[in-house]
Amino acid sequence: FSPNGKLLATGSWDKTVKLWDTSTGKEIKTLSGHTELVWAVSFSPDGKLLATASSDKTVKLWDTSTGKEIKTLSGHTNWVLAVSFSPDGKLLATASSDKTVKLWDTSTGKEIKTLSGHTELVLAVSFSPDGKLLATASSDKTVRLWRLDFGYLVKEGCNFIDNYLIPNPNDADALEIDKDLCNKL
Repeated sequence: FSPNGKLLATGSWDKTVKLWDTSTGKEIKTLSGHTELVWAVSFSPDGKLLATASSDKTVKLWDTSTGKEIKTLSGHTNWVLAVSFSPDGKLLATASSDKTVKLWDTSTGKEIKTLSGHTELVLAVSFSPDGKLLATASSDKTVRLWRLDFGYLVKEGCNFIDNYLIPNPNDADALEIDKDLCNKL
């Protein structure tokens, strides 16, 4: 959902992204440009941009009002599985099956840094409300918490039976670690 709740974005196996009007349920736009399936979508905090992640190893930034592609972010060496904007919209985090997370400047499309350490594909990324920390979840059954100003690992969560990042009830776009699954991060 867009921040104002008026749009819904969906990614598809047919390589497209669709924007839907939530009040009517009608499709507004189809965004084409990825060459393989689209795994994830995320609206910027102001709703002006949409980030899409694909098996084509790219992330695309789209203008939600026009449906035009603004930038293609390339750098991952395998499928991009998740995307998340920072609370101020200046950064985009991308998670990949190449076992890395990349941080991008949304205004320039330039890669800022790569976070490495997971031993299997990275499935989810989520910024803290203040934008200073990034949580990453992997099929290696760990959740890692990264301090973004220096790009270093702050903590690594306990091994999970599965990866459990759940919606934060106070922030619809944020995820948190399911505390019932782990005593302490």
